[in-house]
Amino acid sequence: MLGAMTTRPRRAALDLEAARGRTIPDVLPEPGAAFRVLFCGINPGLYSAATGWHFARPGNRFWPALYRSGFTPRLLAPAEQDLLPGFGLGITNLVARATAQASELHGAELRAGGEHLAALVDRHRPRIVAIAGVTAYRTAFGRPKAGTGPQPEFLAGARLWVVPNPSGLNAHWSLDGIAAAFSQVRAAADGEDPNHFPERSPVRAPAQPDSPPR
Repeated sequence: MLGAMTTRPRRAALDLEAARGRTIPDVLPEPGAAFRVLFCGINPGLYSAATGWHFARPGNRFWPALYRSGFTPRLLAPAEQDLLPGFGLGITNLVARATAQASELHGAELRAGGEHLAALVDRHRPRIVAIAGVTAYRTAFGRPKAGTGPQPEFLAGARLWVVPNPSGLNAHWSLDGIAAAFSQVRAAADGEDPNHFPERSPVRAPAQPDSPPR
């Protein structure tokens, strides 16, 4: 049974600038355990790096969307991220280092992150990989016209999905819209609808000149 929700730390008590460049450990199920969906963020923000919790900044919609879409039985706090493997869920990032904004990342970092993600997926074998951020996905995998939703490619044998970036700074998507996108991922993970992915062409991070993500 899940315990009471953990209280967020006060922002005043956090040294956000000192968190720049830090990394956060991935949250992953134990080897051999059921692994429904691996959520992949772009990179940790400073608030997340300061706390050690993924998607931790107040206003981020990841945890509410996860609950509204039916992945968790109640709204979890970021500090409860270690409960996710019990639901067959995990979290990682394309780029490990923390920045104030994802725009600070270089294109080469995102492309290297795509290669790292493929290796991680090959080791841990999630059913679906859901990348939270279409612009980062386009850069990391050389898919400039990709949109949100299911992708025709597989990544190291896993179905590949792009969901909206849940950051509160992403004004293009409401919480309802993000939750609806997460619901589609959950339905695919639990129902294994083959119509979502008619093809099985591998995704690779291509060699391209270094350029910052747009």
